[in-house]
Amino acid sequence: MEIIPLIFILLVCASLLMGFPVAFTLAGISVLYALIGVIIGFFDANLFKNIPIRIYGIMNNQTLLAVPLFIYMGVTLEKSGIAASMLSEMGKAFAKVKSGLGISIILVGTLLAASTGIVGATVVTMGLMSLPILLKQGYSKEFSTGLVAATGTLGQIIPPSIALVLLGDVMSNAYQRAQNNLGIFSQKTVSVGDLFIGAIIPGLLICVGYLIYTILVNRKKILKVETNNQNTNLIRTLFPPFLLIFVVLGSIIAGVATPTEAAGIGALGSFMIATFSNKTSINLFKDISFQSAKITTMIFAILIGASIFSLVFRGIGGDDLIDQIFGALPGGPYTALLIILFGIFIIGFILDFIEICYVIVPLIAPPLLMMGFDPVWLSILLAVVLQTSFLTPPFGFSLFYLRGVAGDNIQTKEIYKGVVPFIVIQLVALALVILFPWILIL
Repeated sequence: MEIIPLIFILLVCASLLMGFPVAFTLAGISVLYALIGVIIGFFDANLFKNIPIRIYGIMNNQTLLAVPLFIYMGVTLEKSGIAASMLSEMGKAFAKVKSGLGISIILVGTLLAASTGIVGATVVTMGLMSLPILLKQGYSKEFSTGLVAATGTLGQIIPPSIALVLLGDVMSNAYQRAQNNLGIFSQKTVSVGDLFIGAIIPGLLICVGYLIYTILVNRKKILKVETNNQNTNLIRTLFPPFLLIFVVLGSIIAGVATPTEAAGIGALGSFMIATFSNKTSINLFKDISFQSAKITTMIFAILIGASIFSLVFRGIGGDDLIDQIFGALPGGPYTALLIILFGIFIIGFILDFIEICYVIVPLIAPPLLMMGFDPVWLSILLAVVLQTSFLTPPFGFSLFYLRGVAGDNIQTKEIYKGVVPFIVIQLVALALVILFPWILIL
C-alpha cells in the first residue's frame, strides 16, 4: 500500500512542474485521486465530508486573520513611497561613511522586511529603488545584485513575517498532534508570538553578517550625494515606520496583544502614516486595497488546496509512509533533522514558502517533534533554510524576482555570483542556531 501515497505525491509534483497553479493543482489532483480511490477501494468516501469543515476552519482561524492585515501594512508602506523616502534619507545620513550606501540599503531592507514580510515585494521594491543607485555609485554588479536579493529575503525571518505567522499556525497543530501521538495531553501550545521572539536573534545575526561583509568589501566606497542641507529628514522619515514596527512587535512580545490584534494596529498605523505623509490619494488606496486582496486571496486559496491535499494524503495512508521513511533514515535524530532540512532546501527551489508550510511541514514536523526537538527552534531552522533556498542559484525565487527588474545590462551569472557570499552568511547563521539553540531565548 506504500505505493499509493507515493504515486499521489509524484502526480502532484509533476503537475506543479508543468506550471499549473498551485492552489488548483493541490485541490484538483487530490479530489481526482480520491475519487479514483473510492472506485478502486483504497479511499473512504466519508472523508469528503471533512472538506467543508476544514475550509470553515481556515476561514474561522483567528491566527490567520493576521495575514491580510500584515499584508495591507506592508503594501501600504511600499506603494505610498515611504520605503523610497526611507532609502533616500538613510543614504544621505551615511553619505560620509565608508560603504555608506550598502549599509543604508541593509538597514532599510531590514525595516522593509519587518514591515512587509513578503519576500517578492521587498526584492522588487529594493531592486527598483536601490540597484540603479548602487551601480551609479560604482559598486560592482555582482555585489549590488547580491545585496539587493539578500536583503529582500530578510522578510522570511525578520518578524513580523508572514512566513512566521503561517509556520506558527502549522507548527501549533503539528506539536499538538505529536503530543497526542506520544500520549501527552498537556495544554502547552506553540504561538506565533513565540516564533516572533525566537526569530529576533537569528534575524539580527544575518543582518550583522551582511553589514560586516558589506563594510569589508567596500571599504573605499563613499556615497556621492549632492546636497547643501546637512539637516536631513532622516528622523521624520524613519521614526513613524520604526515606531509602528516597535509597537506591533512590542505588543506581541509583552503579551499585550495577540498577533492578530497587533496586525490590526499595524494596518491602521500604516494607513495613518501614509495619510499624513501627503503622498496618497483615493486611487492609491484603491490600488493598495486591490493588491492586498489579491495577495491574500492567493495565500488562502493555497491554504484550502493544501488542506484538501493533507486530508487525501492521510486518507490513503500517507502517514504510514512518512513514518516508514523516518524509521529508515540512518543515524540518530540530528541526522534525520539534517536530511529533512536539506530536503526542504531542495523543495524550496520548486515551491513557495506557503505551499511548503501547509503541504510539507505538516508531514515532517510531527515525527521530528516526537524525537524531542523544540517546536520553536525547529520552526526557526525551517525559516532560515527556506530563506537560503530562495537565494540559491539556479532556482531561487528571489533571483527570479530580481532578474525581472534588473535590466538587460546585468547578466544572470552576475546575479548568481553576487549572492554566494550572502548564502554563506546565512549558512553560518543556520549552523549557529543548530549548535547553540539557547540563542533563541536571549
